[in-house]
Parts: sequence; C-alpha cells; structure tokens
Amino acid sequence: MKSDLQLHREVNAQLHWDPSLTETDIVVAVADGVVTLSGSVPFFAEKTVAERAAQRVVGVVAIVEAMTVRAAGEHQRSDAEIATAVVASLAAHVWVPDTVQATIESGWVTLSGDVRWGFQRQAATDAVRCLYGVQGVTDRIDVRTAVDAAGVQASVEATLAHDGELDARDIRVTTAGSCVNLAGSVRTWDEREEARAAAWSTPGVTAVQNDLRVRS
Repeated sequence: MKSDLQLHREVNAQLHWDPSLTETDIVVAVADGVVTLSGSVPFFAEKTVAERAAQRVVGVVAIVEAMTVRAAGEHQRSDAEIATAVVASLAAHVWVPDTVQATIESGWVTLSGDVRWGFQRQAATDAVRCLYGVQGVTDRIDVRTAVDAAGVQASVEATLAHDGELDARDIRVTTAGSCVNLAGSVRTWDEREEARAAAWSTPGVTAVQNDLRVRS
C-alpha cells in the first residue's frame, strides 16, 4: 500500500502533466488515502479535470473537492452574459429538450425542468459546465419516464453484467421503485463512473445513488 507522501507526489505529478489544467494553484493534501484538492482554478470545468487526474493515481480511496473558481480578465462575465451563453448552449445541444430551464445567480447555474432519459439530464450539465464565467452547476432536473418501474433492478443488473468496460461481480444493485443504489466495490475510478453511467442508461431509471467503493 502506498504511503500518503507517495500519493501526494503522484497526484501532484498527474496535475502537473495534465494539459487541460491551465493553472497550478491547486493544493493537494492526503490523509489515509483520502485526497483533498483545494486552491483555485480559472474555470469550473477544470475542477472535474483535477478530480479525474487524482483518480488516475492507484491507491487514492476518496477525493474531497474544495477548489474555488477564480475567473480573471476577459473570462469574467456578468450573470446576464452567462445567461445568454447558457440559453444558447442548451438550445444548440441535440440531446437537451426544450423542457430544461436555467437560472443564474453570482455565476452559479441551476438547471431545472423535466426530461425523459438520464442521458438528457447529463447532456444539459455538459452543455453549460465549460462556459466562461460559470462558477458551478446545480442539477435539479427530474427524469420522468413512461417505463414501468417494475423490473428495474433486474434490468440494471443485466446492463452492468453486459458492460465490457467493468467487472460487475462485486457490485450490488438495490432499487426503490425507479431509484437505483449501487454499492460494493470496483477496481478503478473509471469503473465507478462507468457503472453509474450504465445504470443511468437503463430504461426506467430516474435516480442513481453511487455508493461504490474503489478498492485500494
């Protein structure tokens, strides 16, 4: 098992090597395999980039994201300017229906409305997270499916079992109606994300709680 000092060095190296990170003001702390990322980034999208960089380090068991967004110069935008960009981006995305609305306050985008599928909900978030001036995104979109919730657990289990990008043997699926909970363990952070995405892609699923643990 790697020491916290070794994990600290490797996470910092991953952050330094990732070309998508334009700044180096991210502070890394490690305690018992849990990595805390603090400091600042110039764009909201770079928070996810930093998290994924830390996830690539074997031995990281959890990540605490405490970074702030500090836009500077031409990248600063008023709420009105952000709203204009958000509306255009949502309208231009082929997977985002016109039932999705957005409100902006102090650079923070809140998405609401109804969609039929989980991938449409994710598409709405993806459409706005990389825009200049965005400080964060809150997803309050409801998935309202016409598919009967009965049999959702079996469908999710089948979806996971047939997914070639993950080993689902240690994943436990439970459901409450159309809401899915994923528990157990996976080998990597990529598998954890793949399991979440696979569950969301199953017809009838309206919510996914991902409690999967990454084995150290």
